[in-house]
Amino acid sequence: MHWPAPAEDANRLPPTAPQPGLAWVASERRSHPDLPPPPNEPALTTWQNPEPHLQPSPPARSQPARHAPGADVDAPTAPERQGPPPSPSPGLAIRQAPEDMPQPRPVEPPHSGAGTAGPVHGPPGVGTAAHATPPPAPNAPTCPAPEGTPRSSPTTATPPGRTPTQSAHHTPDDRGVATPAPRPEHHAGEGGGEGEAAPEATPGSPRAALPADSGRADAGGDGAVLTTAGTEVTSQAQPYGSGGDDDYGQQAAVPRQKEAVPGERPGRTVLAEAERVSYADPLDDPDPAVAAEAAAVENLLRCWVREAGVPRPDGPTGTPLRIPLLSSGTALLVAVQLWSPSGWHRFAAPRLEGAPADAPALDAVTVAALIAREGSGATAAGGGSADLVGRVADSVRRTAEFIADRRERPTAPDPVAGDRFLTAEQSLLLGHPLQPDPKSREGLSEAEVRRYSPELHGSFPLHWFAIAPSALATDSAWTERGRPVSAARLLGRLAPGIPLPDGFTPLPLHPWQARELLQRPAVAALLDSGLLHDLGPFGDPWYPTSSIRTVHRPGAPAMLKLSLGLRITNSRRENLRKELHRGVEVHRLLRTGLAEQWQAAHPGFDIVRDPAWVAVDAPDGAPVPGLDALLRHNPFRSDDDAVCVAALTSPRPWPGRTTLRSRLSEIIRSLAEATGHTTSAVAAEWFLRYLDHVVLPVLAFDALAGIALEAHQQNTLVLLDPAGWPIGGRYRDNQGYYFRASHRAELERRLPGIGSASDTFVSDAVTDERFTYYLGINNVLGLVGAFGSQQLADERVLLAAFRRFLGKAAHLGPVPARLLDSPTLRCKANLLTRLGGLDELVGPVDTQSVYVTIANPLHA
Repeated sequence: MHWPAPAEDANRLPPTAPQPGLAWVASERRSHPDLPPPPNEPALTTWQNPEPHLQPSPPARSQPARHAPGADVDAPTAPERQGPPPSPSPGLAIRQAPEDMPQPRPVEPPHSGAGTAGPVHGPPGVGTAAHATPPPAPNAPTCPAPEGTPRSSPTTATPPGRTPTQSAHHTPDDRGVATPAPRPEHHAGEGGGEGEAAPEATPGSPRAALPADSGRADAGGDGAVLTTAGTEVTSQAQPYGSGGDDDYGQQAAVPRQKEAVPGERPGRTVLAEAERVSYADPLDDPDPAVAAEAAAVENLLRCWVREAGVPRPDGPTGTPLRIPLLSSGTALLVAVQLWSPSGWHRFAAPRLEGAPADAPALDAVTVAALIAREGSGATAAGGGSADLVGRVADSVRRTAEFIADRRERPTAPDPVAGDRFLTAEQSLLLGHPLQPDPKSREGLSEAEVRRYSPELHGSFPLHWFAIAPSALATDSAWTERGRPVSAARLLGRLAPGIPLPDGFTPLPLHPWQARELLQRPAVAALLDSGLLHDLGPFGDPWYPTSSIRTVHRPGAPAMLKLSLGLRITNSRRENLRKELHRGVEVHRLLRTGLAEQWQAAHPGFDIVRDPAWVAVDAPDGAPVPGLDALLRHNPFRSDDDAVCVAALTSPRPWPGRTTLRSRLSEIIRSLAEATGHTTSAVAAEWFLRYLDHVVLPVLAFDALAGIALEAHQQNTLVLLDPAGWPIGGRYRDNQGYYFRASHRAELERRLPGIGSASDTFVSDAVTDERFTYYLGINNVLGLVGAFGSQQLADERVLLAAFRRFLGKAAHLGPVPARLLDSPTLRCKANLLTRLGGLDELVGPVDTQSVYVTIANPLHA
C-alpha cells in the first residue's frame, strides 16, 4: 500500500551540506616532545595495513568569517560571496508526527564564511577556541518550528550545537594528556541555565584553531592557540547550563552554511606517521567462516577480560596476555593486537599454554567451553555452560552466513535501498563487541533465518489474528488533529482489506510467534471459544529492524514492536503488559509540557514514541503472554539519515572493498579527505558533536524529569547531516525507562497515577548504576572504543574530551560526577549473565542481570 505523501513539513532541515573548516597547529608535535604517543605507536600494535595511504599535502588554511563590522551574527545581512551559488543538497528531514506529537525544532547545519567550511573543534584540552558564526546567505530559506514547539529568541549563535570552550580549563596530567580543571560551582535559581554565561564571540573574529591529533593542550593559560598563519585566538569558557546553544535557555537559529570559495578546497588527507598502523585484520579474511570465528573469539575474550578483571600484560614488547584457567589447570596465551582503555581490545587467536608450537589456534567453541567452565562458578545459578557453547556455535555459523551474503550483495535491494533508516537497521552484521553470542538464532530453521533476519534483508507478511471485544486489551494516546485515534483503527490502516468479523480488532503477529502460539493451550482455548480468530498471513511485506522483532515498512506511519519468543542476546523477547503501559505513559507524560521544556534547550533530540498497543486477555482477565503488538511512531522519511550507534560502529563489507569497515570509519575518513586533515582530528570533532547533540540531552532529561533512559548503543539513534556530522538524536525503547523514586511526587503532579500500571519507579541507587552503565559505559565508552579499535583516534584524547564534557555537565544529575570521580564502575556482565541463565526482562530490575566492578578509564 502507498501512503499519501505528508503535507509540506515545516520541521525539515534546509538543504545544506556542511563541511568543517579546520585551522591547524602544524608544529605541535615537534614543539612538544613530551606528548604521549598516539594510540598506534605502542609496541602492542603490530598489524599491517592492506590499503595504500593517501599522499600527505599541506592542509588548507581557514579563513576568518566575513561580517559587516558590528553586525549581529543572526541578522540576515549578506556576506561576501565569491564563486557560484551553492548547490542545494538533501537535508535531513524529520516528519512531524501524525498524532500531533510535539516535534523538536530542527537544528540547521553549521554556516561558514567564504573560504571556509565550518568549524571543527579539537577535543577539550587540545587547544579548542571559541569563534563567531557568520550570518546566513541572502534569501536563505527559513526553518520555522512546527506548531506547538517553543520558538527561540534571538541570541548570538554558537557553532553547530556547540558551547564555546577554552583550553584554559584543562591542565595536562602526568601523561601529558589534558584533564579537566576543577568544575565551576553552579547555583540554583538562576533561570533556565546554571553558572555564568560567557561573553559572546565577537563577530568577525578568526575561527577556532584545531590542534594536531596528539591530544595535548599546548594553549596558554588564557586559552590561546596558534593557527597555521600564526594568528592567536582566545576564547571564554561557557559551562553547560549557561544559556548557550545546548542549554535550557532559548535557541537561536543557527546560520546557514555558505559554499566554500572555488579553488580553496582543502588538500587531501594528511596522515601523521603515527596514524599509519596497518594490519592484516582477521575480520578481512576472504573466508567468511574464518572472519566469523575471529569475531566470536574476540568477543568472548573481551567479555572475559572485562568480567574477570584480567589485567593488561606487563612485560616487554610482544608479551602475550595470559588468561588463567584454574578449573582446567591451564591458561590461554593471546597476542594483543590493540589494548583498549575502554575495553574494545583486538586479539589474535588464542593458544593453550604449553601446547606444541604447531598446534592450531583455538576456535570459538573451544574458547567458549573453557571460559564457561571457568565462569560457571561465579554465577548464582550454574548449568549454563552447555547452553553458552551451543549459542556461540550458532552465532558463529550465522555470522559467517551474514558476512558471505553481504559480500555477495553489498547493496540493499529495493525498497530497503531507498530507505536510509531501514538500510542502517539491517547493517549490523557482527553485533555488539561485548556480547558472547550476538548473532545466535537458536529456534529458527535455515529458511526462517533467511526470511526473518535483518542482516539478510529478510521480509515477510505479518500473521494476523482477530480479537473479540470481550478479550481485547488496548490503550492509545495517538491523536490526529487533536482527536484520539484507537489502536484498532491504526492497525486497520496498516492492513487495508483484511477480512475482520464485525466488532473484532486486528492483531498482527510475527509469523514465527504465530506458529508457536498455536501450540499453546491457552491460545487454543481462545480459538475454540471464538474469542480469537486466526486470519493467517495478510498484506504487504514488513522488514525486520536490528532488534529482529520490531518491523518497519517504508512509508508507513508506524512501526510494530511484536512479541517474539526467541532468545535474542540476554532475553526472550515477548512484550510484558507493564512495558506496553509504559510506552503510552511516557508519551502522555511528554505531552504535559515536559517535552517542550526539555527541547527548548535540546531541539535536536527526542524520544521515538510508543503511543498505542493491543493485546489479549483471558476470560479471567489475566494477560495472555505473547499475544500483543505495540505501535511505534515512525518519524523518519526515506532520506533521513538516522542510524543506531551499534550499526554505525559495526564493521561490515562495502561495495568494491575487500575489507570490513564500519560506517563510522567511512564517515570519518571521508570527512578527513574532504577537509585535508588527519582522521584523528576529525574524529575528535565528530565525538564532541556527538556528546553535545546526543549525550547531553539524555543527561538533561534525567536532571529535568528524574527519568533515566536505557540509552545503550542499539537504543540510541544519531541523526547525521549530509556530510556525516551529528546534528541530533533519538531514543527508542518502551522498556528502558527508570523513573527515579526521588521524583515520584513531581511526576505524579505532572501525570496522576503514573507508574501504577507500568511499574517504572526504581530506587535512585539502582537508577544511577544502570544509567551509568548504559549511557556512560555501553554508549559513550563503547563509541570511544570503536574509534580506537578502528584506528581512527587515540582513545586517551577522547577520554580526556569526555572528562571535560562531564565536568561541564556536572549539574545535570549525579551520573556525570559518578563517571568522573569513581575509581571503579559497575558494569553489566553479559557473559556471566548468560552463564547464570538470567533473562534480563524478568524479575526485579536490580537482579535481572549480573553486574561486576571494573576500573573506571575516566578516573586518572
